[in-house]
Amino acid sequence: MTIKDSAEAWEIRATETPFVGNKTSVRTDEVVMPNGSVVRRDYQVHPGSVAVLALDAEDRVLLIRQYRHPVRQRLWEIPAGLLDVPGENPLHAAQRELYEEAHVKAEDWRVLTDVYTTPGGCDESVRIFLARELSEADGERFAAEDEEADMEHARVPVDELVRGVLAGELHHNALVVGLLSLVAARGGDGLDALRPAEAPWPARPFEA
Repeated sequence: MTIKDSAEAWEIRATETPFVGNKTSVRTDEVVMPNGSVVRRDYQVHPGSVAVLALDAEDRVLLIRQYRHPVRQRLWEIPAGLLDVPGENPLHAAQRELYEEAHVKAEDWRVLTDVYTTPGGCDESVRIFLARELSEADGERFAAEDEEADMEHARVPVDELVRGVLAGELHHNALVVGLLSLVAARGGDGLDALRPAEAPWPARPFEA
């Protein structure tokens, strides 16, 4: 048996969108089950996201700390953001987010992993990049607004972050998944064996 996710779409008898927000919406589908019954499934429709695990020459990860209202916590995270335009190249979006949130650029980009954040209730997919060979970005700093205006920055050693994740002190999904993927890649074929930065992404197709 090959352990690999596969595309599949069950029949939808009816669909409606009872809520449309600024960035996401809620959809209700009537889905035909294998036994022929029809059930309602409500889920958030999301444009998709990118995140960047930026690793410097001292083996430190670039972090931001930001207030997240739904969970009422200020979380340590890696730079991340929405795919604002349908079909947007995720690498370009990741480079934009690294610049806007940290005023940093990177010369070496690879794909760490692709994940669905909460596939039981949301169709969001996140591509997490590894960025290396970091340097200060050119030009003026991006003018942050709202929660981002109160953002903090830090660079923290990988080993310290792993300890924090396993101790239940760090919770942001992109940080946790990206960090543990980094450790797994190092223990396997190495970081240079990771997928190229513009590898296909079936969950969010794009033009190179």
